Amino acid sequence: MEPTMEAGLESAGGMKTVPGPVVQIDEGRIQAHLDEVVRATVEETLNGLLDAEADRLCGARKYERTEGRKDTRAGSYDRHLQTKAGDVTLTVPKLRSLPFETAIIERYRRRESSVEEALIEMYLAGVSVRRVEDITQALWGTRVSASTVSDLNQKIYGKINEWRERPLVGDFPYVFLDGIWLKRSWGGEVKNVSVLVAIGVAQSGYREILAVSEGAKEDTASWTNFLREMKQRGLKGVELFVSDKCLGLVENLADFFPEAKWQRCVVHFYRNVWTAVPTGKVKEVAAMLKAIHAQEDAKAAKEKALQVVEKLRLMKLAKAAEIVANGIDETLSYYAMPPEHWRCIKTNNPLERLNREIRRRTRVVGAFPDGQSALMLVAARLRHVAATKWGTKRYLQMDRLAEIVAIA
Repeated sequence: MEPTMEAGLESAGGMKTVPGPVVQIDEGRIQAHLDEVVRATVEETLNGLLDAEADRLCGARKYERTEGRKDTRAGSYDRHLQTKAGDVTLTVPKLRSLPFETAIIERYRRRESSVEEALIEMYLAGVSVRRVEDITQALWGTRVSASTVSDLNQKIYGKINEWRERPLVGDFPYVFLDGIWLKRSWGGEVKNVSVLVAIGVAQSGYREILAVSEGAKEDTASWTNFLREMKQRGLKGVELFVSDKCLGLVENLADFFPEAKWQRCVVHFYRNVWTAVPTGKVKEVAAMLKAIHAQEDAKAAKEKALQVVEKLRLMKLAKAAEIVANGIDETLSYYAMPPEHWRCIKTNNPLERLNREIRRRTRVVGAFPDGQSALMLVAARLRHVAATKWGTKRYLQMDRLAEIVAIA
């Protein structure tokens, strides 16, 4: 602070000028001083806690002679810890025989857990590694390297696998299935790898990520293993599976879950029909198809479908008419469920939205070094999403479904 004194001066007209500030404050120096005071206080407090922890383990204070003493001190060593208050130096006591284990600071840890958690959160939220480095430099004054970020994520891979392999408890009346294609490097070439995902709506009405697995491709063998794993982990009570007409999937459902119905995603069905429709007529045909699924029940929907097929033939769209005639029944299974649920279960949109989130995150990575890396990042992202509002907000009221199932 640099005090300056100013006296009121009379102007030529006899008026006095307003005096300027008596004291000028160097805010930068004050802030730096406060930061140092906070850092020193944190350092002193942590070292005091470490001393108290050592006294507790020894059963006596430093230099205290008592029959209850369990150990004696053998010096100390310095450790640096990065905190929000700055870099502090810890004087960690050493004991002669007992290991000095403390809850205050874990062995080998160099940062507050909040810092590590924030790094993982940033990584899983889709922030690039380079951007993470810049952010840590700005927030904590320490640049965290790409290898550090990678090491932190390796630590949680074990927990992610435990989550992927956990038992499935309770009934899941609705299950949505889909696969997502990612890029991986293989023998110097970039090839595709598929990750299979299943989400379910539990009897409680909440959504849950049921399974995430790597598939060589979306074929019969991959879907067989995927369904078998879910069955072994306890998946039961399924009333309706919702998916696209994936190769090998539909055939396997009856083998593992013979009691469940299968609902072909309406949106994917529409897209399939549009492949046989000229661009200029897509909107008209789309309106016709939507009219089928706007009927009050399955009987009315089938009658409407017959009308649509006939109209498509009159429009000289024989291929599109054939696709509708052969596949429309696969899209009407949802009519057996409560009307309140129809909008949410006639398409695979709940899973498609998650897939978009996965693509947004994996786009930052580009090509993965192997399928396991792709699987881990996808599973980590889904595990993160499941812990947010997505998994903690009730998706459907299931009481009505229980009544329908009881009657059936």
